[in-house]
Amino acid sequence: MPDSVPEPPAAPRRPDEGPSAVRLRVGLRAEGGTVVVSPVGELDHDSAALLGARLHEAIGQADDRVVVDCDGLAFCDSTGLNLLLTTRAEAERARLALVLAGLRPSVARMFEVTGARTVFDIRADLGSALAG
Repeated sequence: MPDSVPEPPAAPRRPDEGPSAVRLRVGLRAEGGTVVVSPVGELDHDSAALLGARLHEAIGQADDRVVVDCDGLAFCDSTGLNLLLTTRAEAERARLALVLAGLRPSVARMFEVTGARTVFDIRADLGSALAG
């Protein structure tokens, strides 16, 4: 088992961006009454605010649920897990479901070890999450 998590593929940079690596990118798109949030990269203390803002935006736009497509998420630490737990509560207050889809083994392991798997609706992939 490797001792480190490899860096995700770098996103193209604008000329005015500095040399620091892009650690997380977050896509957002509507699919009917569902909003899909797609984080790509590493979710940790330094990148959680970006995902948090996009999740909050998704909750404001969704009619019935928010799906977090975790297929591109290479790493998630306790800060990321806490963000997802907080978002789950925010979604419930808005009467929305929060569904996680496509957890990679390294991310799924955190959910198993912490017991968080029992409080989330986790689907094998994005297709099954969108199907209901």
